[in-house]
Amino acid sequence: MSGPDEELWVDEAAGPVVRPFAVARGRTRHSSRQKLDLIAVVVTAEVPMPDPRTLSPEDEAILELCLHPLTVADVAAALTLPLGVIRVLLGDLADQGLIDVRQPAVQALPDHSLLKEVIDGLRAL
Repeated sequence: MSGPDEELWVDEAAGPVVRPFAVARGRTRHSSRQKLDLIAVVVTAEVPMPDPRTLSPEDEAILELCLHPLTVADVAAALTLPLGVIRVLLGDLADQGLIDVRQPAVQALPDHSLLKEVIDGLRAL
């Protein structure tokens, strides 16, 4: 029951309101084999771009942002979308070969015996 004097809960300048799950087409996980850590670096692949009509506005924004390498977390922050949604979108783009994902370097943990020697040495002090 809205009357002419009631305020709208969103103004016209806000544009259409789309829920994050709708942006990811209801998915919470991507189908890509790529693991998308927060600090994984994403860059737009140097391949011919597909027809823009086949990309969502979010996909286009990601490809534009990632012309310069960005982390997954930075992409989410720049687009103000939840990390889960960004991971789904990035996974889709990776499956299409439109982005390259560079995983962070894995640092090997020190050997258990080395840590024990360090602790023993500190106790000896």
